[in-house]
Amino acid sequence: MKKTIKEVIVVEGRDDISAVKAAVDAEIIQTNGFAIRKKGNIEKLRVAYENKGIIVLTDPDFVGEELRKYISKFFPNVKQAYISRKEGSKDGDVGVENANPEAIIKALENAKCEVVQNTEAIFTMDILMEHNLSGSLESKDLREKLGTELRIGYSNTKQMLSKLNRYGITMEQFLTAIGKIEKAKN
Repeated sequence: MKKTIKEVIVVEGRDDISAVKAAVDAEIIQTNGFAIRKKGNIEKLRVAYENKGIIVLTDPDFVGEELRKYISKFFPNVKQAYISRKEGSKDGDVGVENANPEAIIKALENAKCEVVQNTEAIFTMDILMEHNLSGSLESKDLREKLGTELRIGYSNTKQMLSKLNRYGITMEQFLTAIGKIEKAKN
């Protein structure tokens, strides 16, 4: 059984997400390289940083190092996980996506990640449906507004459920955000 990591892991690309998910159970934010500089992306990281903490796991190359520096400017106590160039190399390509699960686990352990026991989720699909975040014509719009209000970004239903539980969003924060959205409609 894979270890569940408390912190949110920050990676560069989609293939990096697959590699990390093969190694551990964790919430992952993809920067899309320097697209992290776009408005709102740092706010998503801020929510994760404040609620759970973040671990940066970028490629062992120049761009990866520049991204680490950029993120560290905003979050000085961010944890840093490193894979070596050798661990991340495959057919001339260097990146987290090439690392095996053992190398990723070792990098996260060296970053002093916090392993947590799987706890029962606060948020369920029933709660999302009860608040029309799933299964109604307005669900997509409501999830977008909720993501904006909670500063966790837009998500499909499955991703929203995961973010709510993994980012440490409380039921009080959730209900307050839903209340603001409802009030704005009227």
